[in-house]
Amino acid sequence: MFGLLIAVIYLSFISLGLPDSLLGAAWPVMSVQLGAPLGYASIISIIIGVGTIISSLMSDRVTKRFGAGVVTAVSVAVTAAALFFFSVSTRFWMLVLAAIPYGLGAGGVDAALNNYVALHLKSRHMSWLHCMWGVGAAVSPYIMSYAISGGSWSRGYMIVAAVQAAIAVLVFLSLPVWNKGRGRVAAPLPDAADKCTEGDGAEEKCAEEKCAATVQKTARGSSFKEVLATKGAVACLLCFFCYCALEQTAMLWASSYMIAHNGFSEERAAMFASLFFIGITAGRGINGFLTFKFSDRALIRYGYTLILAGVALVALPFGAAAIAGFTVLGLGCAPVYPCIIHSTPTIFGADRSQQMIGFQMAFAYIGGLASPLFGVLVDAVTPSVLPAYLAVFLALMIAMHEVMVKRTAPRRL
Repeated sequence: MFGLLIAVIYLSFISLGLPDSLLGAAWPVMSVQLGAPLGYASIISIIIGVGTIISSLMSDRVTKRFGAGVVTAVSVAVTAAALFFFSVSTRFWMLVLAAIPYGLGAGGVDAALNNYVALHLKSRHMSWLHCMWGVGAAVSPYIMSYAISGGSWSRGYMIVAAVQAAIAVLVFLSLPVWNKGRGRVAAPLPDAADKCTEGDGAEEKCAEEKCAATVQKTARGSSFKEVLATKGAVACLLCFFCYCALEQTAMLWASSYMIAHNGFSEERAAMFASLFFIGITAGRGINGFLTFKFSDRALIRYGYTLILAGVALVALPFGAAAIAGFTVLGLGCAPVYPCIIHSTPTIFGADRSQQMIGFQMAFAYIGGLASPLFGVLVDAVTPSVLPAYLAVFLALMIAMHEVMVKRTAPRRL
């Protein structure tokens, strides 16, 4: 049963990634057909971001009341409905309305699943699960490129909406499995989890043995003020903000950048933009194996180095360099997000991990709002300033991570 639940969670992470790359791949064509300025992608992205922030902050309360399974199923279904409304939109204001449930659906499932995995599963699962997010995010631009080549961006949204709906049905059908495990909320603490051997049911047994002690630690929770007062918490949240600002900006504006800076056609730009997601996907698959040898902290630092190399390549005035650059940029982003989340119970304690991860998700989505703000520069200057914009957030992200490491040193394992 526990193995089936993990399979469902993997599918749910694919559903998280599927919609994320659609807008950036389709917007150069959508903006023309809808008569909207190129920078108006920022408005849609901001609305989606606000919705995810709200649902992320509410996820702790909602998940405790209804369970992670119900939250996941309903959220995926809501996202599928929102994507369908995107596909039938003929005016910009219709996209604005559809973006509201789009954001609310995405935020609730994200925080619930990430907290569950951080507490219950090992670091490699976190990387591989986020690799599944990358699978969804990498496939979507190809779907949209196919739809655009056929003359209809709306068909791309329709296809992804149908896939999302199918995943929602599967999650609903699996609810008895989720409900069976409900109440056994807490998994082993990091040191105990490392003793579990997968493949023979040991993980589930280990969770059962340690459940009572951990639930006692996590039941009380912490207030917003208490979490922020924890050493390193503010730096961690700002690190999340900067990372997602960088990732989401690259995700949304890669196609537009390659059209304006490298002279690519709309179809080629949509296709090559998917290399960023392929880099993230491949990187997280590899990262899962690297966790056997390297710590989360070391993998995060390796990621920073690759991100810097990717930004440098994107800045070069050659189409081939941009293609390679976005791929390397994706590889560098791969370990940062899952490794920070997975290390949260170890760094800040299992008693505060649920609240902390909820806040991490909220700050991640707030960081994502820096992506649509780049639209202001696009309209005022040129998309060619993208590498400099990414470099600023990279520098801040590195600084905040190192501050967090220094302030939480006594608690790290």
